[in-house]
Amino acid sequence: MDQKSFREIAERLLRHPTAPYHEHAVRGEVEAFCREHGLQLERDSFGNVLARLWGKREMRPLVLAAHLDHPGFHIERRLSHKLWLASFRGGVPDEYFRRGIPVRLMTGSTPAQLGRRLDPNKRVFEIASVGPSELVPTFAVWGLDDCSFRNGRVYARACDDLIGVASVLATLADLKRARADVRVIGVLSRAEEVGFIGALALAVTSRPADGKSPGQAARTLPENALVISLETSRELPGVKMGQGVILRVGDKASIFDSAGTRFLGEVARELQKRNRKFRFQRALMSGGTCEATAYQEFGFRCAAVCVALGNYHNCGPRGRITAEHVSLEDACGMVQLLVTAAKGMRRYDQMTARLPKRLRRLLRQAQPALRKTA
Repeated sequence: MDQKSFREIAERLLRHPTAPYHEHAVRGEVEAFCREHGLQLERDSFGNVLARLWGKREMRPLVLAAHLDHPGFHIERRLSHKLWLASFRGGVPDEYFRRGIPVRLMTGSTPAQLGRRLDPNKRVFEIASVGPSELVPTFAVWGLDDCSFRNGRVYARACDDLIGVASVLATLADLKRARADVRVIGVLSRAEEVGFIGALALAVTSRPADGKSPGQAARTLPENALVISLETSRELPGVKMGQGVILRVGDKASIFDSAGTRFLGEVARELQKRNRKFRFQRALMSGGTCEATAYQEFGFRCAAVCVALGNYHNCGPRGRITAEHVSLEDACGMVQLLVTAAKGMRRYDQMTARLPKRLRRLLRQAQPALRKTA
């Protein structure tokens, strides 16, 4: 996946405003992309999207999970002709909610401004439209440009997590184009920013599936799947934007599956031997909690990858609301890793057994000296 191709996918998604429970426009774009690329497509009863490639070869399935929403405002009701009551959903510190900040009322993209806070204990605000609108808005987003590309980076209102969604779609498209015999499910969930609600609903209602029949299996997560959460995660000391995809060993709440993470590490090292330009990092990204925690708590084997994110949740310097940004090279590296991991799932057991074998060999070699000097 080159940067031009990834940029085209990302731009299709980023032009659609989104917020928790208001992901419909970007979800429609996702489904259109899946149909264009001949991907098997399902939508569960909670509105989550499942796109899959289900090859003939028996192997542990790979689930790629990302979310469709981004922090934003839910319009509660009209207060007057140009005034609306709105509640904010998502994690943004209080100091960023300043009166007069530009916002956009959706649908219709009507220019508006953030007004006064109506309750000091709740994220409830007045929003005043600047111009007339014939449409009744249902949600609002920050008044930022949808996206732009410069100096090898993508700047957008909602890199988190539409860059993750773009990476899932790019991975599936690459695998489909290569006619790879793989078992991969892309899960694009809703309402992550308010507690992983879409992911939790899917995890709780998924029943064990053998993965052989196209009906029920397409609407469940196989019990033996490796679930990989894809995110953009706040840049922290120890990782740097532009230095490659990050193997995320854990988040703010959890440490992820050791074998699953080891598998990704083995894939990354093999990939690096073949392609010296490929770079990766490994870190505990504790700036937030991702969907891997949600799936893991309901019994799924989970790992995670991410790219470093600037201006997390649009929180810029000096209390300013501004665009998020990520490295395009990092995002393409994430796709490259996932494509290779999907093809490598048939060797999952072999690759995760490499470390125990090395340790046993080391012990055998050192035992004589250990006993001799006891």
